[in-house]
Order: sequence, then C-alpha cells, then structure tokens
Amino acid sequence: MRETRSDGDLLRAIAADGDRRAFEELYRRYAPWLAARLRGRCADAGIVDDVVQETFLAVWRGTARYREEGDVAGWLWRIGSRRLIDALRGDGARGRLRQTLARLRHRDEASAEERVLAGVEHGDLAGALVRLSPELRAVLQATVIDGLTTREASVLLGIPPGTVKTRALRARKQLREELA
Repeated sequence: MRETRSDGDLLRAIAADGDRRAFEELYRRYAPWLAARLRGRCADAGIVDDVVQETFLAVWRGTARYREEGDVAGWLWRIGSRRLIDALRGDGARGRLRQTLARLRHRDEASAEERVLAGVEHGDLAGALVRLSPELRAVLQATVIDGLTTREASVLLGIPPGTVKTRALRARKQLREELA
C-alpha cells in the first residue's frame, strides 16, 4: 500500500522536480472540490472547467507559489477565484463573443432576473454594502458570498479566525441597522 503524501510534500515535489505523479495526486485531491466551489459562483460549466485547468496550470508552471502558510485548499481557492473573476470580466474570446451576441439580441422588456438585480444594485442593500468598511465587506464576501468557513476565510484574508467572527458580526449588525 502506498503512503499518502501531505499537500506540502506534493507541492514541494512539484516545485523542485516537476514531479508529474505529485501533480496528478494534488489534482485528483483538489480539482473536484475546486470545481464544485467555483460552480457556486458560475453556472457556466465550460468556464468553470477552464478556470480549474488554469489554476492547476499555474501550480504546475510555478507561476503560483505556495508559501507554506495556511492550508492548500484556501490557497487554491484564491488562485481559482481570481481566475474566475478574470474569466467573468470577459478577458477571453468567449467573453467577447458573449458581449457581441448580447448586443445583437434585442429585447423589449427586461427579464425578471434583470429587474431583481437592478433593484439590488440601486436599492438600499447596495448602498448599505457600499457603506461598510473594506474590512467588513471582505469578510462578508468570503463568508456569505463565497461560502467559506471561518477558518477558510481566515486563511484567505490573512487574519485570525476570531477577527473573522467579530467582523462578520459587526457587518451584519451594521447592515441590519441600515436596512431597518
């Protein structure tokens, strides 16, 4: 029976030797998890697959370096979520094609989704979120929108778990007060 290597051992082997087996093991360990997390942020399976591939390519090529701080899942999430944001901004050919098709399509009435989003963007919630400090907004983004646990958010934001909890409580209290 083969011994299971730690995440740190796998990453060191990939960085030092270009160990393909270590890379494959890391990929098998985290790619399904990363894809599932990204699907929570993007319904386009093609974009999610591309982002997962780009994330692991960055690990393989060494353009993303693990500093042995925090857990590997949080580190991969940071890489993947940043790449997803880039993809959703339309930096690639798929984004340009989508923009062109959207311009060609003409509609007489806004969809229900567009009306709800417009209300959120221009309503009280949007204003209340903008008025939160960047620190409180970052904690809400990580814990509510990204769905990270307190520990994962702590790793992502580089702050202690207790600080994540405190900021989350303060953000929720401030939002309740403003929206009441």
